[in-house]
Amino acid sequence: MPPELLFQLHLVLGYVAWLLCFRVYVWPRLKSMDPFKAQRAIATLHSFRFFGLVFILPGVVSPQLPASFAVFAAYGDFATGVLAMLALLTARIRALFWLFVVTFNLAGATDLILDYYHAMQSDLPARAGELGAMYAIPVIYVPVLMITHVSAFYLLLRPQPRAAPSY
Repeated sequence: MPPELLFQLHLVLGYVAWLLCFRVYVWPRLKSMDPFKAQRAIATLHSFRFFGLVFILPGVVSPQLPASFAVFAAYGDFATGVLAMLALLTARIRALFWLFVVTFNLAGATDLILDYYHAMQSDLPARAGELGAMYAIPVIYVPVLMITHVSAFYLLLRPQPRAAPSY
């Protein structure tokens, strides 16, 4: 099987597996949670995105990994991770927390979309072996990140039930 087909198959199956898992185990819980707690859980997952800096770590990925993909992906993940950590650190200041929640989700989703674009522009699927040990990031980790960004946006935009006035 050609490397680009194998990579694309892995990517699609990564989404399928995470969507199946998410639908059964994660989504029902997130939907039932208080919006603040649900967003805090999503921010906790995304706070680990600093790990994306590994795309520019010599010896872990091939030096031939296109810089147009690696550098943007590394710093986009790093920025998103820092913003998610700031959301968690400001949880007691609700206005700041919500600002960082919106910001890290916008930055993170934009980063992933642009990473897909850069990957296609640099023909990453055909060069997937240059990811080395980090091959797992786009096929296992990225799908759950994108799914949680979409979920976070849904939770942010859905109407919140109003508490009944107490007399």
